[in-house]
Amino acid sequence: MLSVQELWRYPVKSMGGEKIAAADIGMNGIPYDRGWAVRDERAGAIRTARLLPALLLYQARYIEGTWAGLVPHVEISMPDGGTVRSDDPDVDRILSDSIGRPVTLWSLRPPEDSEHLRITPLEPGEIEGEWRRQMGLLPDDPMPDFSGIPAKILNDLKDYATPPGTYFDAFTMNVLTTSSMRHLQGLLPDADIRVERFRPNILVDDQGESDGIREHEWVGRDIAIGGARLKVVMDCPRCTIASARQPGIDKDTRISRAMVNHMRQSISVYCEVAAPGTVREKDAVLVR
Repeated sequence: MLSVQELWRYPVKSMGGEKIAAADIGMNGIPYDRGWAVRDERAGAIRTARLLPALLLYQARYIEGTWAGLVPHVEISMPDGGTVRSDDPDVDRILSDSIGRPVTLWSLRPPEDSEHLRITPLEPGEIEGEWRRQMGLLPDDPMPDFSGIPAKILNDLKDYATPPGTYFDAFTMNVLTTSSMRHLQGLLPDADIRVERFRPNILVDDQGESDGIREHEWVGRDIAIGGARLKVVMDCPRCTIASARQPGIDKDTRISRAMVNHMRQSISVYCEVAAPGTVREKDAVLVR
């Protein structure tokens, strides 16, 4: 029997997340997931930990009773033990000094307010090389399969760091199974395999029924989770974030290499919300 073991949301894109007991999942996923993002002012673009890995060393949580337009304010814990709130007038300077480069913190904006997301498009000959760098691929490694990404999202990502109106890489939901984590642990018995490395929204427990990459079998199918229904669109190609250092977790490049060599370069699946509803820990998960 499959069930929800953990629910996660990530208040600031690429920073540490919050484990939550329940969520009223809407068409845009878990409320306030990726409600904030960091913009690298030197690069002139919103950044993920693929390009600014220091972000993974920061932890963010929402502050109840506050409001920043579309999302609550956040408090960010920094690697030196200090904290800063998004409603602090000095937040950009404090984060810039801590990260070591000029950055600004942005709350979620409506789709029409998208200029802060704009990027300089890569030349056709640069695209594969840049993706290989971000995915940690060697020259002879195959490229991940991105064919499942909808055309509209691909078109948006030509001009913007994320689809306008969101700070998601592409999809609103990510689902991971404990069986896939066991599979990876079997490939690397002495590695530190933790859910935080993979940043899912929902961790599904399969009660030890399999050590396979179980969610790969779900692509193209629906999964009912509590009161919500998700459409599984594609495997989630993995970049270097899975191997990166986080608080209490060491860098281990073997993890990325194992996924490239043995797991189709992916773990977990990307999903769209087919029907909203409430999801709680221990809710049953039904694959249809």
